[in-house]
Amino acid sequence: MAEKKEGLNGMSENEKREQAAGGGGAGAPSEKPAKAEKKKESKKKDAKPGFFARVGKWFKEMKSELKKVVWPTKKQTINNTVIVIVCCIVVGVCIWLFDWLAGSVISALLDLFGKA
Repeated sequence: MAEKKEGLNGMSENEKREQAAGGGGAGAPSEKPAKAEKKKESKKKDAKPGFFARVGKWFKEMKSELKKVVWPTKKQTINNTVIVIVCCIVVGVCIWLFDWLAGSVISALLDLFGKA
């Protein structure tokens, strides 16, 4: 556990830092109204922008991001499209073969044991 380091006057190092920074410890009631005023001012500054301002900002950021995109060439697009179509056909054929095989096995089992 962390031990509290105390100096000659019985105050910890953190208490000394707070006093040096102007914290003043428990005898600083004048800071509370100042903090309340700061909070009110910061709320005004941090006020949420209106709906249309946020939408406008979103579109502006979207446009700047789209400018950074490296778009594929026509050749790359065609190549990727062909690859996707071929993969879809291969997967479709595999599913069709499995379905045909499973159907044949089930039909054979029904024919074998269904008449008994």
